[in-house]
Amino acid sequence: MNTSEAISAAAVAGLADLRLDWRHKAVPASANGTSHAEFLAAKHTLAELQTPLLTLDARALKANANRLAAWCDDHEVLLAPHGKTTMSPQLWAEQLKRGAWGITLANYAQLRVAEEFGVRNLLLANSLTDPQAIRWVAAADATILSWVDSVATVALIEGTLAGTDAVLDVMVELGGHGGRTGARSVEAAMDVARAVRDSQHLRLVGVSGYEGALAHTADDAGLAAVRGYLATMRLLHEELLASGLYGSDSVIITAGGSAYFDDVVSVLSPCVGTGSGTGHPTVDLMIRSGAYIVHDDGFYRGISPFSREGDQPFRAGMHGWARVVSQPEPGLAILDAGKRDLPFDEGFPEPQLIGPALGGAMEQLEGARITAINDQHCFMAYPANVTVTPGDVVRLGLSHPCTAFDKWTVIPVLADNGSTGGSSGTGSSADAGSPADLTVVDLIHTFF
Repeated sequence: MNTSEAISAAAVAGLADLRLDWRHKAVPASANGTSHAEFLAAKHTLAELQTPLLTLDARALKANANRLAAWCDDHEVLLAPHGKTTMSPQLWAEQLKRGAWGITLANYAQLRVAEEFGVRNLLLANSLTDPQAIRWVAAADATILSWVDSVATVALIEGTLAGTDAVLDVMVELGGHGGRTGARSVEAAMDVARAVRDSQHLRLVGVSGYEGALAHTADDAGLAAVRGYLATMRLLHEELLASGLYGSDSVIITAGGSAYFDDVVSVLSPCVGTGSGTGHPTVDLMIRSGAYIVHDDGFYRGISPFSREGDQPFRAGMHGWARVVSQPEPGLAILDAGKRDLPFDEGFPEPQLIGPALGGAMEQLEGARITAINDQHCFMAYPANVTVTPGDVVRLGLSHPCTAFDKWTVIPVLADNGSTGGSSGTGSSADAGSPADLTVVDLIHTFF
């Protein structure tokens, strides 16, 4: 690998050689044994696929990736997208190509995927407590930043690396009451920072946190909780500066998922600056939005800053497709997609369009809703003025890409007939209700 590459282009390109077969439920049986590249060369269409199905919208992926990259440039903030959303090196490559600092991941297994694909800069949004993971990170060729949130964690890493000359770069994590991980107060976080300063195998290079664990809405109460937490992160950073506890002349403050990244920048950007002539380190601010590249028709549609501002919102980049397998009573249809196929933890799928065949003309499906989901079925209630028969295909809007991608090893990317595509996301999707079939312009591979 060229060490100047943010990700190994050769490793990503090598996915085109993978053979498609029965292990990839999005791939039709007629394509069994073909390679990824051969499948795309054949210009398969949506009509040749089968339900249940998850697809991606080429135009939406490209637009979303460009939108946040430009926003980060405008606000002079670093981006390390949370790769656990997609676990797709192809999409990571698109984010890195647009200037992302690196990729954020959540655990050791995900780090190993990133290593396989040659990602150079990694942020582990978690504490290292598995001795195997600690030793692996210490020996890794990539730049890996991880988090610590307790003196006990510092001691664990110290003990694991005893007798070596390894030094890990870590960030002290601030949490909040009722949140997930992280020291629960500035005082506790300062104790962790002092333990890092006194250690032989750790170096403090920043402050980390996750505001999304403290709120789930964009109402006044939710935003107040987020902003209050971020203000406390800023206070911690200022105390670390005043106490001289950073161990590097370049540090990072990081927070920000896909729901509140605008508040992160608003509250924490005053911390950013060069340390030249001040005796303080240079400070950068980094957000870790991951779901933005796919977005959705549910949770993120409602809470995304761009949706709330109404200015160039992200576009929903994923859809589910399900077929009616039973219409057992008036107003009820049973679809052939369920929990094993579609996300449901942040809201049920949203019926949007209906038509007699996959890849054919579809109409708006007004008044229908999913009322329950089993492992392999959705229960769809619909009004009396709508006709539904077995074999009909329903397009579903989905909520929460993080729990959509993990159900699929291969996900087709669709674009209009005649347009070009690829993991770069060129091309455009058909308007709702268009009779035009859609072409598969790429296959996104995931590694969960």
